[in-house]
Amino acid sequence: MEYQDIRFEVRDGVAIITLNRPDHLNAFSGAMGKGLGEAYQICDDNDAIRVVVLTGAGRAFCAGADMSVGAATFGKQDEATFSAAAVHPPAWEVRKPVIAAINGHAIGIGLTLALQCDIRIIAREGKYGIVQVRRGIMPDAYSHWTLPRIVGLARAAEILLSGRMLDGDEAFAMGLASRVLPAQEVLAAALALAQDMAVNTAPLSVAVSKRLLWESFALSPQEVGRKETALHHHLMGKSDAVEGVMAYLEHRPPRWKLSVKNDWPEWPS
Repeated sequence: MEYQDIRFEVRDGVAIITLNRPDHLNAFSGAMGKGLGEAYQICDDNDAIRVVVLTGAGRAFCAGADMSVGAATFGKQDEATFSAAAVHPPAWEVRKPVIAAINGHAIGIGLTLALQCDIRIIAREGKYGIVQVRRGIMPDAYSHWTLPRIVGLARAAEILLSGRMLDGDEAFAMGLASRVLPAQEVLAAALALAQDMAVNTAPLSVAVSKRLLWESFALSPQEVGRKETALHHHLMGKSDAVEGVMAYLEHRPPRWKLSVKNDWPEWPS
């Protein structure tokens, strides 16, 4: 498919989605949001895609809203069609791991979109902030839900309510990412992790674990236990549960057979 403001490619089971407005520091546009949502849906539907890496072209990940229209940047929108979600589906609904390779500045919606991903690797040189309260609006893209789960309520309150900027080391220290690296190493590290996961992790096992992980904050320990048990019953005794053990014992790469699309369980209540 042809996209405006993003690039989409697949290499050896890894989808690479690149926010692609480098002359504007990948400032977010409506076309970017539409294309990103369409790419996410393809990644969810296509069993050949095992892992997704989201990154930015040039020296930024995404510098936030495109403010080239000045005072009209956050003008009144059609209440019937506007959504602060910005992208549909969000990354956490994709049944494949989504790794944000944050190669540079991630500001405003640039950072709130990255919070939807499962794993974040950030550039030490980048600047990070959810600055919307300093622009007369408020944080978006489900960040009031994602951020407290990632960094805790107190740190989320500081980030969201102050709108202040963080450098890479402080963002890492606050828990916004699992790794902080020099900018030129971020994408390579994300791709190496993605490739390892694409080969060595069972796709259906990862998919059900990801979904349960994201919904676990709304569940009691007992509810999590019931769902883990039901999902174990769906996986145990099937081909991948045999293959994973035998590949390990025989010191060879696994050959997974179960399909996220075709073998998805009836989700336990």
